[in-house]
Amino acid sequence: MDFFKYQGTGNDFIILDNRKKIIPEEDPSLFTRLCDRHFGIGADGIILIKNDPSRDFYMKYYNSDGRESTMCGNGGRCAIAFSKKLGIPKENKIYFRAIDGDHCGIIQDRGLISLNLIDLKIDMIKISKKYVFLNTGSPHHVLFVNNIKEIDVCKQGRKIRFHKFYSSKGGVNVNFVEISGKNTLQVRTYERGVENETLSCGTGITASVLAAYETGRISTDKEKKVLISTLGGKLWVSFEKNIIDIKKYI
Repeated sequence: MDFFKYQGTGNDFIILDNRKKIIPEEDPSLFTRLCDRHFGIGADGIILIKNDPSRDFYMKYYNSDGRESTMCGNGGRCAIAFSKKLGIPKENKIYFRAIDGDHCGIIQDRGLISLNLIDLKIDMIKISKKYVFLNTGSPHHVLFVNNIKEIDVCKQGRKIRFHKFYSSKGGVNVNFVEISGKNTLQVRTYERGVENETLSCGTGITASVLAAYETGRISTDKEKKVLISTLGGKLWVSFEKNIIDIKKYI
């Protein structure tokens, strides 16, 4: 079996080219064995690159527990880089599909890869006094803390991940966020399916930025560009907020 190993700020993946349908997708135990860090290759998840009739490719993602999962942001960036290696896209702008719909990625100068996630409607955000819940392609529970280095992410994250409130959603990813400066966040994430803290989570940092913005904890510049520090490195998140003038439709 030919495989490739990619990582996005420490969030690591085994990537398999399955356009010829060689990999048996019906055997999740295979993916669990491959992701085992002691007896396999070791990874947070598996990415399969598949053919798509209307896009450059289809990205199918499995967590290290062998189950197909929701959208993975860092995985999407890795898939874009890998598809370029395969020669799939003819240009540096790439269109692909994942479980949550269509995505566009751009390979910029010096190999920097940007990825757009799904549009987030305001009714998809739940803000309470203690936390924020929102779905950026994967469901995320966001908590704001003041001592992020001292947080036991595995212990506290696991309690929330398996809370009965999220049982109907198949569990939730848990993000601990500290505001460390103007438009600067530190984020640590407990990921469901991996059942551990990962060095970075693309959809998680995006959820954290939007949660911080919606609760007034950050005020962005005109480009709405925010710097996030994770255990695996630094990432930029930018976004646009479009408000529909309801009066026009009444």
